[in-house]
Amino acid sequence: MTEELVHSFVEFFKSKIPDELLVFLISVLPILELRGGLIAAALLDINLFIAFPICVLGNMLPIPFVLLFIRKIFNLLKKTKLFSKMVTKLDERAKKKANTESMKKYKLWGLFILVAIPLPGTGGWTGALVADILDMRIKHSLPIITLGVIAAGLITAFISYGIPAIISAI
Repeated sequence: MTEELVHSFVEFFKSKIPDELLVFLISVLPILELRGGLIAAALLDINLFIAFPICVLGNMLPIPFVLLFIRKIFNLLKKTKLFSKMVTKLDERAKKKANTESMKKYKLWGLFILVAIPLPGTGGWTGALVADILDMRIKHSLPIITLGVIAAGLITAFISYGIPAIISAI
């Protein structure tokens, strides 16, 4: 699903804005985040060493704000007819991830693994929400989320750039 969504974004915007800006904007978005940005960068043939820092910066840009304001924003959005269901669903999903025994016992490691695994429903945004639910302070959660985003980026870079390079070399 992520790859299809990224492909749609790339097709729609590729002639409208510079490729690097498109990759940055995809990386900022929840759900797509850095994973989507790197897939887009590979589709656009952007050099990995240019794409990687763009995607990390794009993914990390909203995270401090999410950590600081997500609870207030969610409480406001839950009062609206338009966003109430979606926000409630996101909140419930994050609470479910936060309330596992391993997450409670190994908060920092659990948060790192949650963010580092490049699958839909994981990533910096979800990590920030889980950190908020676990009442983790920003000074502890932000560095762990950053490391998780970088780890997810390395895994996604290998999948998006490394595997195709290996296959084309064979």
